Amino acid sequence: MSEDKAADPATRLIQHGYAAPAGFAAPQVAVHKASTVIFADTAALRARDWRSKAGYTYGLHGTPTTFTLEARIASLEGGLQTLLVPSGLAAITLVNMALLGQGDEVLLPDNVYGPSRQLALHELARWGISHRLYDPLDAAALDAMIGPQTRLIWLEAAGSVTMEFPDLLGLLGVARARGITSAIDNTWGAGIAFDAFALGADIVMQALTKFPSGGGDVLMGSVTTRDEALHQRLKRCHMHMGWGVAGNDAELVLRSLPSLALRYRAHDEAARALARWLGAQPQIARVLHPAFEGSPGHAHWQACCSQAAGLFSVLFDARFSAAQVDRFVDALQLFRIGYSWAGPMSLVVPYDLAAMRQPAPYPGTLVRFSIGLEAVADLQADLAQALARLGD
Repeated sequence: MSEDKAADPATRLIQHGYAAPAGFAAPQVAVHKASTVIFADTAALRARDWRSKAGYTYGLHGTPTTFTLEARIASLEGGLQTLLVPSGLAAITLVNMALLGQGDEVLLPDNVYGPSRQLALHELARWGISHRLYDPLDAAALDAMIGPQTRLIWLEAAGSVTMEFPDLLGLLGVARARGITSAIDNTWGAGIAFDAFALGADIVMQALTKFPSGGGDVLMGSVTTRDEALHQRLKRCHMHMGWGVAGNDAELVLRSLPSLALRYRAHDEAARALARWLGAQPQIARVLHPAFEGSPGHAHWQACCSQAAGLFSVLFDARFSAAQVDRFVDALQLFRIGYSWAGPMSLVVPYDLAAMRQPAPYPGTLVRFSIGLEAVADLQADLAQALARLGD
């Protein structure tokens, strides 16, 4: 019986045979949402392999929407293949789980993203995986630290919160010379500021939550590689962990990607203008911005970058207490207090460096700014009125 001629309307509504004509094209990618994937026959079912993108097997393993996003992120990074996961931290976790086992060691920069360090301290340690911290500005020290159990070296550019820019050329050169797999968190660079693969990285991950999304409304991460064997190793773990992303979330990132380069440049230019202005204010002891001379790692940034994200930190003069700096943050009206960055709204967060790193790398209280897409003059006026209240 033809599905169109079934007697019961319930059957017709489910088994209707209409298929839209092929050839529809539009600027935005269609959103395919599925758990079940339909096969034409049993031969097709048995011929499909979840490890290959030649066809579809199950929604968790990919749809035309997620395959398209993976291909575009791979192109952005200069890689060959990408895996999508539900967050940036999940991307870090995937790399660690796929490549590390009991008795192995991973090396992390001492200014690493806090949750990545906590993952190593707690979950990796429980699984018998050790870690040590290295100075990302000293490639020779990293070389001396590598031992027989070292299996993975993480890099982060720029460093979390304190914004030191690592010696990417030196560090990646050490990893390559010693035969150790390197993975770089490229969320700050977004595939725009520098080409991590050209510098020698084996794995490049991003929190697509940040610049690729650009809206502050999506959680997603990516892991990109150039080596097929390494990709398959990661993909096997990815499948075993059951990680997938929703079609509508993939759509939001795909919609934002065409404006990524424009937004990155706008964030960068606004951040530099405001960081320069803040650096001239008497309440500020130091500006931490990789593109600024005197900021730690500035020469390393110059060696591989011409752009910088809209992110920087400032250290307040030691005469101001943490409570006073908190009042400054609370007095801001356009800057909203919140984690993350690279969205349209400017954000601010004060940090207790002593609680994050021992010993604290800098004196004074640190505040990190994420500059959004508001007018620079309005943001500067907001900073000025809040600074004026520091002595209250």
